[in-house]
Amino acid sequence: DVQELEQLMSERFEGVPIVLTAPLTESIDHAGFFIQMSLASIPGWMEWAIDRKYPAWRNVPTSADGSAGTAPAGLRVLETVLAGEFGSEAVVVCYPDQLSQFIGARTRVVGVSTHNPLGTTFAAGVYASIFGSSREPINALYARRMFDAIRECRQRYPFSVILGGSGAWQIQETDTEAEFGVDTVVSGRAESRDVINLFSRALAGEVLPRRLEADHPHHASDLVVPESRTSFGVVEMTTGCGRRCAFCQPDLNPRISVPKAEILKAVAGNVAAGNRQVSLATEDMFVWRTDEAGLPFFVPNRMELLDLYRSIVGVPGVKEVTLSHATIAPALVDPDLIAELSAMLLDRSPIRLRSVSSHPEGRALAPLIGVETGSVRVARQIMAGKALPFDIKDWPHIVLNGLEVLNRHNWFPVCTLIVGSPGETDDDSMATLDLLYEVERRGLHCMWVPSIFTPLVRTRMEGGEGIRETRHLSQLQWQVIMKAWSMASRIGLQTGWGKLSFGVGALVLWASRLRRVNGPNFTWPLVQFSGVAPERWLARAGVIYGGRPLPQRTRDDLLATVRPDWREAIEAGRTGTPVSRPRRLPMAAV
Repeated sequence: DVQELEQLMSERFEGVPIVLTAPLTESIDHAGFFIQMSLASIPGWMEWAIDRKYPAWRNVPTSADGSAGTAPAGLRVLETVLAGEFGSEAVVVCYPDQLSQFIGARTRVVGVSTHNPLGTTFAAGVYASIFGSSREPINALYARRMFDAIRECRQRYPFSVILGGSGAWQIQETDTEAEFGVDTVVSGRAESRDVINLFSRALAGEVLPRRLEADHPHHASDLVVPESRTSFGVVEMTTGCGRRCAFCQPDLNPRISVPKAEILKAVAGNVAAGNRQVSLATEDMFVWRTDEAGLPFFVPNRMELLDLYRSIVGVPGVKEVTLSHATIAPALVDPDLIAELSAMLLDRSPIRLRSVSSHPEGRALAPLIGVETGSVRVARQIMAGKALPFDIKDWPHIVLNGLEVLNRHNWFPVCTLIVGSPGETDDDSMATLDLLYEVERRGLHCMWVPSIFTPLVRTRMEGGEGIRETRHLSQLQWQVIMKAWSMASRIGLQTGWGKLSFGVGALVLWASRLRRVNGPNFTWPLVQFSGVAPERWLARAGVIYGGRPLPQRTRDDLLATVRPDWREAIEAGRTGTPVSRPRRLPMAAV
């Protein structure tokens, strides 16, 4: 074994033919559940805040041969595909600061995966730009450092650079391939034969195309589920969704459920490599194996979903389980499923929200749920399928009743809001504020994450005009952002001193920097956020909008509006009985 390792290291001194990497900020998995969200949102000049909260966040595991001990799940998929095609000895995954150790005379191609290289994803752009002079979030700064390291190696050795990952579109749409030294930008999945052929051409030293559109698999058997350690123990659960939100890229992919056996092998592989946490990656956890059960995609397959999570927590070595993305309507469709998942998973959650959780240790489950708006008009325009099996006209009541079910079982989701959708009016902003105030009035809790609309390519809204500068936001749009932050901070900041310092700090930043950057519409919403004056005083003075109460509508009221055949499917999903007319619903009608 020692001789084999020495031989391998000797070969790698001359370089590995295929070197794969990703920004360090996207590879870490141990510092804290919310750190990646912070790294993608906080501007670069505030990196000191991350260092203070997580002083060891840059410490990442390495393997015996010096390669990366953990990596983003997408990069692991590519590694598995290429190792199967060209041999494991021809492929290595490393961190950016290890590139010089693995790039050498034998290296022909460096593959890069990145989620947010320019800081222009939905939430990241607004958070970084609000703070002014340095608009790049920390994640984008580390991406630039990675590309700089690749460029330095390229000065000594000739090789191609192929960029992929969910953030590759940012480089493509800004035509900055040359700036970052990228030869080819790939859109699509690593399993595609097109991707394998691209790397074959790179190994042969051929000139590569500037762009490649790779096909998405259409069957579960075509998906590759790596069994090596991934950041945060991410294991793919599903692709696609079916709700057809106009702003969403992943929902355009086929809806596929990864088989339970493949998921469990990936979980076991993570544990064997030293990972103790698991997070199933999905656009909506509740669509898993609905098609296979003959259920509409918006009716959870309760029995199989519970069996899956029961099996995961039963894997020796799994200590922590976190939830990925979900939708809120299924909480109303099957409240008992939420209760049973809580009983199974809550003790394994690493998230603690002591100010709101009734768990003895303050544990909570916090999936990411897209609420996006409180305006029925906007909701109908951009995401009518999110309400299914209910009608989108009841969207605010679906959100309120869904949060009530979730909170009852210590689910406090991260709920996104989109500010500045094309055609959004002041009435739409007020409708969203009405929802926020009503959530507060009813004593419900979630962590609101507002973001400015970003038109993503290959979506039905890619031609929409977004707000490019925060100073162009209206006062009501600013109030949506600040009210959402205020409500989220009450959960996230666990101490009274933390909340006080957060509010005072906001005023200091406003006086020193933010009033010049964000314009006059920012002022009163910032005062509301700071808490230096009661909201009711500000509303009476007419400087902020005070909201209107929403009428009560119960879960039973909402269920009464559901189509009879869908009510039958809901009962089948709850009991595991066959559906009388099983059929696949490929997507929502919008």
